[in-house]
Amino acid sequence: MKLEQFFAPCPRGLEAALCEELLEIGASGVTPLDGGASFEGSWETAYKANLESRIASRILWKILDTGYKNEDEIYQATASLPWESWFSPDHTIKVALTATKSPLRSLDFATLRIKDGLCDRFRQKEGRRPGVDTVNPDMRIHAHLSSHNFSLYIDTSGEALFKRGLRHFSVEAPLKENLAAGILRLSGWKPGIPLLDPMCGSGTFLLEAAQMSLEISPGSKRRFAFEKLADFDGKTWEALCRESLERRKPAEPLPIYGSDISGRALETARKNLGEAGLDNAVELKQANFLELPVPAEKGIIVTNPPYGVRIGEQEELATLYPLIGDTLKKKYAGWNAWFFTADMRLPKLIRLGVSRRIPLYNGALECRLFEYKMVEGGMRKVGKP
Repeated sequence: MKLEQFFAPCPRGLEAALCEELLEIGASGVTPLDGGASFEGSWETAYKANLESRIASRILWKILDTGYKNEDEIYQATASLPWESWFSPDHTIKVALTATKSPLRSLDFATLRIKDGLCDRFRQKEGRRPGVDTVNPDMRIHAHLSSHNFSLYIDTSGEALFKRGLRHFSVEAPLKENLAAGILRLSGWKPGIPLLDPMCGSGTFLLEAAQMSLEISPGSKRRFAFEKLADFDGKTWEALCRESLERRKPAEPLPIYGSDISGRALETARKNLGEAGLDNAVELKQANFLELPVPAEKGIIVTNPPYGVRIGEQEELATLYPLIGDTLKKKYAGWNAWFFTADMRLPKLIRLGVSRRIPLYNGALECRLFEYKMVEGGMRKVGKP
């Protein structure tokens, strides 16, 4: 069986977690790279990665990796590829280009030359060319230029994989699903361990944890671009979907708990869980974390606390964070607490010893995942925040 080359981008900081997941899915030659991981596999592996990966943003099929010096060489390399054997001119396309230390002056012009090369190839072979759709294309073409190298990929996913087709409602600055899933993996949480998100917002951590617990494949409610490729193997895909459905557990109450002080946020979380058929699986309460009853003797807290942008908000949080620290110390002995935040003041203000600091990115925003191990007898501050 021929092995194809793929690249799976992911939120920066989750590369190692993505590699572990890809190996579990059955990929080979898995290699961490900045912002993702490369791997080898059959088309069945690619289908399965799209269906099962909770951390990848997309699964990109590498179709070209060559040197270049100028835009003409980029055009010629693109026009030499057998595009007509991969998809039809009836499909719409979108070309996206990224670059690292490329000597070319205009990335827009380089992008245009890639599109021209593809379309001219179709005109030569099929007598007509695909149309361009920058909003909802059938085929997304991803290109990357380094200082000397030109790579081309066909996106097998279509819409980004964090779009599970589950979350229909959101509050301000919602966490992307694949970032939430990666954070849950980093925290060491496993299905069956009590999980609490006391500032749950629209419920992204809760949705991801419930899906993991019930073995619901993250891609089970959506379609993929690979279904439009000429060599799409419908039988293999149907078998993977059938296997996924048979593995899924019926929804039942789980030791997963969410709360928020905001009634609007909690209603949003409740609607999202309901749309996913998981409203009975997760226990929700409108409550202030400082007053929330502890749901279990031991467990894991994973939360994305509010982040103050304006001065007034920052002052409010400077008052709140020490109270959160006191609450953890007094009520949550035996728990591990993980806070994901862009507010680097949190460790200093929460006044607890940090066990781990993991750099992560929420899009372009640099964040930290802070771990606090709550032990009997309170927390002693260790090291510098």
